[in-house]
Amino acid sequence: MSKTASPASRTAVVLAALVLLAIAHVPSAAAAGVARSSAAREPWPGPRASSAWLADIVYPTVGRIAPYSHARVAIRVPSASAWGGPEQLLVLGSRVDPGGGEWVRVRLDVRPNGEAVWLNANYVTLHKTHWRVVVSRAQRRLRVYWKGRLRRTWRVVVGKPSTPTPSGLFAIAAELRQPRPGGFVGSWVLPLTAHSNVLMHFAGGDGQTALHGRGGASLADPLGSARSHGCIRMDNAMIAWLANHVPVGTPVLVR
Repeated sequence: MSKTASPASRTAVVLAALVLLAIAHVPSAAAAGVARSSAAREPWPGPRASSAWLADIVYPTVGRIAPYSHARVAIRVPSASAWGGPEQLLVLGSRVDPGGGEWVRVRLDVRPNGEAVWLNANYVTLHKTHWRVVVSRAQRRLRVYWKGRLRRTWRVVVGKPSTPTPSGLFAIAAELRQPRPGGFVGSWVLPLTAHSNVLMHFAGGDGQTALHGRGGASLADPLGSARSHGCIRMDNAMIAWLANHVPVGTPVLVR
């Protein structure tokens, strides 16, 4: 688990006031020049696919349980993430409602893991990422793909049996450079949209899973071991490479 300072309350962010703006004044994905693709209409196809879609939240909006305007509101989605940057969410699919409205289904950074909602596409812009990250808990390895081709393979530390790294399809939620590169979490922390199924709270914050570096006491746990509280640890050179190459929103599949 990350030992960085706790972000602003997730509850406060999630319940941020919804800004109601006329659709005519909101730039749609099409107006922003973002090409629609059948790739965005299907579930995430796996690590060897050439691209995935990310949704940038242009204005605060609501996430609905189904892709139409009268569906029940499940959550309010802000334009700024709980980590301080713009909200960028992994797109899992898209639909067009009977009235011609376009919707995108996105992965949320909330409990329980795997939550997803539908957003009106008028409130987002879309762009592609060609990056994928796949973590094997059994092999204790992290693999990075670019356009479906393997670019890097690294040994990592994963969660110990009592606090396992959660499995599933997640995304990178933020990229946080650390002020003390020699500290426990190393030079970078990349929180995931993954939350421990065992630790509801950790180090003063949510029991959120992250990719992060190593330093200080964490160096006692060798790469290739299962000894963390659920986070995925790697050498500082590796996490710095990830932070400088893969964008926020990049899909991370943990098996």
